[in-house]
Amino acid sequence: MTTFQRPVTLITGATGGIGTALARALAGTHDLILQGRGGERLDALCMEVGGTPLGLDLTQPETFAPVLSALDRVTNVVHNAGVVELGAVAQQEHPAWTHTLAVNVVAPAELTRRLLPRVRAERGTVVFVNSGAGLRANPGWASYAASKFALRALADALREEEAGHGVRVCTVYPGRTATPMQQSVRAQEGGAYQPDAYIAPETVAATLQFMLEAPRDAVLTDVTVRPGVR
Repeated sequence: MTTFQRPVTLITGATGGIGTALARALAGTHDLILQGRGGERLDALCMEVGGTPLGLDLTQPETFAPVLSALDRVTNVVHNAGVVELGAVAQQEHPAWTHTLAVNVVAPAELTRRLLPRVRAERGTVVFVNSGAGLRANPGWASYAASKFALRALADALREEEAGHGVRVCTVYPGRTATPMQQSVRAQEGGAYQPDAYIAPETVAATLQFMLEAPRDAVLTDVTVRPGVR
């Protein structure tokens, strides 16, 4: 008789709006590894959902190896963490570009590379939480959009490379979502934050959950989620 093992799902940016909603949605059916910088919010979320905290600074991928070496099984990886700093190309200096690309692209690439042997062994799924900015770059969004275009390229290449290993690679492109990041964006844009006008993080989380749990005869390669008609 085969003993059923629950999937082990690692979520980056777990204390953000979408990350927290996904952790709550998966609690009870997945064993969760929740990445953050540590602190009370991460500890409280782990206690709430029964998750294991993973303290990683995504700006320092050279520190990943010793932390990740302590992990056992990993079935799925959800790259949810991200940063955004708006600014025109003529005004935004290189530290903003470096920081944005490090967190949004380099960290997911390195985290994926180090976890792939475990994910392959489980025939698991890697999900990249992208953005509408990964499909179209608007004025003032160059550094963020560039990072998300690059994240799309990472996912597309990885999908082809890992198909033979049974690893599914998915990307979701949410529109504006009612999260603390969106609140920060609206402040940078000088506009009001109106959460009722945006997608609920629980809706994006439900989409991610389906990507992870879809039958093995399908892979949802690219899914765009936009605010509905109210």
